[in-house]
Amino acid sequence: MIEQQKEIISGFKHLELLANQVVEGFISGMHKSPFHGFSAEFAEHKVYNKGESTKHIDWKLFAKTDRLYTKRYEEETNLRCHLIIDNSSSMHFPQLESGQPFYESKIGFSVLASAVLMNLLKKQRDAVGLSVFSDTYEYYAPEKGSDRHHRMILNNLEDLLENPKVAKPTETVTFLHQIAEKMHRRSMIILFTDMFQNGEEDKLFNALQHLKHNKHKVVLFHVVDEKRELHFDFDNAPRKFIDVESGETVNLFAENIKEVYEKNIDAYFKKVAMTCAQNKIKYVPVNVGANFEKILTTYLVEKQMFG
Repeated sequence: MIEQQKEIISGFKHLELLANQVVEGFISGMHKSPFHGFSAEFAEHKVYNKGESTKHIDWKLFAKTDRLYTKRYEEETNLRCHLIIDNSSSMHFPQLESGQPFYESKIGFSVLASAVLMNLLKKQRDAVGLSVFSDTYEYYAPEKGSDRHHRMILNNLEDLLENPKVAKPTETVTFLHQIAEKMHRRSMIILFTDMFQNGEEDKLFNALQHLKHNKHKVVLFHVVDEKRELHFDFDNAPRKFIDVESGETVNLFAENIKEVYEKNIDAYFKKVAMTCAQNKIKYVPVNVGANFEKILTTYLVEKQMFG
């Protein structure tokens, strides 16, 4: 469906529309939500007034009292979800070509996937919050379920695409710990990041473990551009490689380091996946150049089947 909409929906100003289309396409093929469903708890009885819906009349009470009463319910938010997006400069890679969908960059995928998940949760009247970080804690919104809150978060997601970060490093470890401390009530925490944190692997894994405290459910969407970042797929012409976060440059022939690079990055990615498995964190590897709907639908179906 998304592929068919590329010409129509080419910009991120259609974020909500595109998210709605993905959600409707998913729901139409499924029988139940991938998240715990919305529920309501009985609060009190009130006298039935003529003309009101008879749907909630308590007929057992009518049999005892010969008077009509309706049951009033209190809406119960049964799921709290906090979305976390790494907004460092490396997340704005790769640089997209003219006409290329925004969701084929790491930040674009993260934004659209967040909007889709928000849409699903909104349909269940569940509460959603958002944290965005780079070298600062850029944005925080606690978990709420109102339409106004939903719109505020969507506007902030759109801003991430309109204002790409230039030479912004990431302080993932620092801010994951801060976010973990804010999560007092049991929640689902969904993190979008490329997991690039120079020389601090153990500290980064400890921060992921911290997110699990208070019995939170944690999902890591590990977003990468497989062609360039995993397979180091460059021709053997001399190239200048630029660190998008520090601005440092190095001149080299890609072919000379391809084997060593791929061996090291593969080992690191396997360590990330293993650490997640050990800590019961749902690990979702994402190649941003692949089919968006397939990636997200696979996650949602697996969640629906296995919780």
